[in-house]
Amino acid sequence: VVPAATPAAAVLARRPDGVVLSNGPADPAAVTYAIESIRQLLGKVPIMGICLGHQLIGCALGGRTYRLNFGHHGCNHPVMDLTTRQVEITSQNHNYAVDPATLPAEVEITHLNLNDNTVEGLQHRTVPVFCVQYHPEAAPGPHDAAYLFARFRTLIGKA
Repeated sequence: VVPAATPAAAVLARRPDGVVLSNGPADPAAVTYAIESIRQLLGKVPIMGICLGHQLIGCALGGRTYRLNFGHHGCNHPVMDLTTRQVEITSQNHNYAVDPATLPAEVEITHLNLNDNTVEGLQHRTVPVFCVQYHPEAAPGPHDAAYLFARFRTLIGKA
């Protein structure tokens, strides 16, 4: 566990098997130091992002974020995993979303919010990085999002 402002070189010096970018408050576009660190980590270590981590990964991969009119707060937000077509009931707490029109072709949208069709998950087609906008660690269904952590362990095993 390191503070958010830890430079990528210091993270890599710890020789992590993987990096999890956690949630936190902020306008993701304003956290430029984190976006730059993530760019430096891409391709060097598997990365999983949650909530703000998702938004920062979106920015590091070339996308932009925008402020939602009302935000997503609380539980019971339906999200579809586009890779399996399964719907999860999620817990959320954010005011920004990744703009899908700004993502490069090598970034795949993996999850969509079924209430407003905002991007809820991304992965890169060749670099070991993926993220979700919601909080899998706080899922209303206690095991609904366990597959995300298994997916991350698989990415680490391939590195």
